[in-house]
Amino acid sequence: MPLFRKRPAALAAGLLAAALSASVAAEEVNLYTTREPGLIQPLLDAFTQETGIKVNSIFVRDGLAERVAAEGTRSPADVLMTVDFGNLIDLVEKGLTQPVESAVLNEAIPSHLRDENGHWYALSMRARVVYAAKDLPIETFNYEQLDDAEWRGKLCIRSGQHPYNTALIAAHIVYHGEDATRAWLEGMKRNLARAATGGDRDVARDIMGGICDIGVGNSYYVGLMRSGRGGPEQVKWGEAIKVILPTFENGGTHVNISGAAVARHSPNREQAVRLLEYLVSDAAQKLYAEANFEYPVKPGVEVDPLIAALGELTVDSTPLVEIARHRDAASRLVDRVRFDQ
Repeated sequence: MPLFRKRPAALAAGLLAAALSASVAAEEVNLYTTREPGLIQPLLDAFTQETGIKVNSIFVRDGLAERVAAEGTRSPADVLMTVDFGNLIDLVEKGLTQPVESAVLNEAIPSHLRDENGHWYALSMRARVVYAAKDLPIETFNYEQLDDAEWRGKLCIRSGQHPYNTALIAAHIVYHGEDATRAWLEGMKRNLARAATGGDRDVARDIMGGICDIGVGNSYYVGLMRSGRGGPEQVKWGEAIKVILPTFENGGTHVNISGAAVARHSPNREQAVRLLEYLVSDAAQKLYAEANFEYPVKPGVEVDPLIAALGELTVDSTPLVEIARHRDAASRLVDRVRFDQ
């Protein structure tokens, strides 16, 4: 009889344990990311340590939108993280995100670096800068000068169709219109020292090798080169150039971003929002700056010393959504002037 009486208590304890276990299991968030896992894992680990929420990170190198769309309402994705604001806007246009109303996010992130309806938020920035030979007597530069005859046969740049460059070209369209941008691209093509190919770090290498005098590249590559993360050879490339933070006439320095959105069918929406809010905290923004030499999106957060040494960044205030509207036109202009040929 005593044994019989203990059974309901044991059963109740088991049910309680199962409920608690289910509660703990619910404290998780599923992150689909196109960013290399090593770059963001320190941030995810810090989030888990602070909140107790487990992050299941799924690296999706290509086809993020296609995968989420195929999974439909059964998709386990909570947060979609990617590089380039164009990719984020594509997710929105394909109906794969949902709006978030968060005072934390809205206060931390300037309005031109997020979707006006809360569908996506920038988390870090990289500036599109000018690399120049160290002996060039220039300290300031406008993007509009890239087509100047002074640089005939002296310019290096990667493919005009690369998202980094189509975004810059689209920003030029916002400022000057398509006709002026076509003339600008034609001038840049005349200035090319070699074919528009390779990567941004190749631009620094070719400046060191005397192939070109100036080039266009992203700011974070300077940190990767000069820090030695790319190996001793790339340290030489990074040290062979000086970096200028160019601006548009009557504007600022063009930036691209990494960012994230909450998935439309997120099964853990509350945890997803908490992750985004954590990623714009001072601590997480500092980790972003250290992990990949990126600029924090939250004003006032310390920048890595290698990037701070480039000078004070004045971010162009053109809304990224406005620039995105001209991406297709930018791509067509690249083909029209045969920039990559």
